[in-house]
Amino acid sequence: MVEYALQLDFTFQSLADPIRRDILRRLLGQEFSVGELADKYDVSFAAISKHIKVLERANLVRKRREGKKYMVAIVPETLQEADDYLQQYQKMWQSRHDKLDILLKEGK
Repeated sequence: MVEYALQLDFTFQSLADPIRRDILRRLLGQEFSVGELADKYDVSFAAISKHIKVLERANLVRKRREGKKYMVAIVPETLQEADDYLQQYQKMWQSRHDKLDILLKEGK
């Protein structure tokens, strides 16, 4: 349970940054080299490399070596775990909303 909670902490901390969210969005369709990702942003290569390390630590992306390049790919299972966690709250709030809606309709 502690590992699961830590993983969720890393995931949501990683998603807090707009550049990291955008990197994940770009990786949904294909993998990119670190250099290709760095070219898409108005920040240094080192900054993008740090963002990728944060995403790796959260297990949201994986890096692999291909010749002289490091290729980055998304790890969809980690995003699915975060989505599963959030779904619990969505169900709870939807249930509460439905009950409130019934009460409001009965009051009319």
